[in-house]
Amino acid sequence: MDFLSLVGNTPLIELKHCVPKPGVRLFAKLEGQNPTGSIKDRIVAFMLAEARRTGRLRPGQVIVEASTGNTGIALAMIGRRLGYPVRVVAPDTIYPGVARMLRMYGADVDWVAGARGIERAMDRAREMAEHESAFLLNQFGSLDNPRCHYETTAVEILAACPHVDAFVCGLGTGGTIMGIGQRLKEANPEVQLVAAEAFPGDQLQGLQSMTSGYLPPILDLSVPDSKILVNAANAFRAVHEILAREGIVVGPSSGAVMHAARQWVQRIERGNIVLMFADSGWKYLNSPNLEPDKLPADEGTLDDVLWW
Repeated sequence: MDFLSLVGNTPLIELKHCVPKPGVRLFAKLEGQNPTGSIKDRIVAFMLAEARRTGRLRPGQVIVEASTGNTGIALAMIGRRLGYPVRVVAPDTIYPGVARMLRMYGADVDWVAGARGIERAMDRAREMAEHESAFLLNQFGSLDNPRCHYETTAVEILAACPHVDAFVCGLGTGGTIMGIGQRLKEANPEVQLVAAEAFPGDQLQGLQSMTSGYLPPILDLSVPDSKILVNAANAFRAVHEILAREGIVVGPSSGAVMHAARQWVQRIERGNIVLMFADSGWKYLNSPNLEPDKLPADEGTLDDVLWW
């Protein structure tokens, strides 16, 4: 087997010890089982394969991408594995463990000031692609991102759980909810798509707040049926709960998804709910928020509100 054949085909497991009420079943798609530990291995492998197939990516061409973490890590591993130099443009506020992994995988990292964060990084990545003849992966704008999830992730979910009543995932580039959501709606037009969004001002790895003013081009906000804001405190509390009850180490975005799911299921009595656990938690182990006595303060209850 080639190492890249390990991308995808991740397990969907039932969370039997986190059930919020009788009649509701929770299933988690464990994307942390991908080679670099996140769902981003899928889109990077898929997008690079399409770029090579169509001739948009030339042999040996430098690949550049703006990232706050997992996409950059996946690109560093897969790009170099395929023989392409990789440059990642990242805000200087990213989690230190992510920066270490980028260096370990051999990526060249270009830092931008944390103000405007990922937007500034994307501007810089586009400039590099234009002026240095680099190939821009463009996870925020390429339709290959949602198409990857439509053709792979959603197919796996339906094979393991043919009837899905609700799907809950984090709101990042928008590729996950757009691609998986479309396929799940085709299988069951009544399925509810629930997006977990970072609380304004909170820094949650892998999640965005739409109040930042940036809307990823591939995201159509009319697609999610509900959106739930989650603050950092409740996300990390859920991370601890998942570890204590299920023995699974997940990242903060997965904690946010769990918290959002538990809020959303208050409106139903029964159903199959699929949760997207986008990455594992190993890279975050040095975070003080993973210590039970050092959780961030709960600064509000807006994450309990269904905004539409």
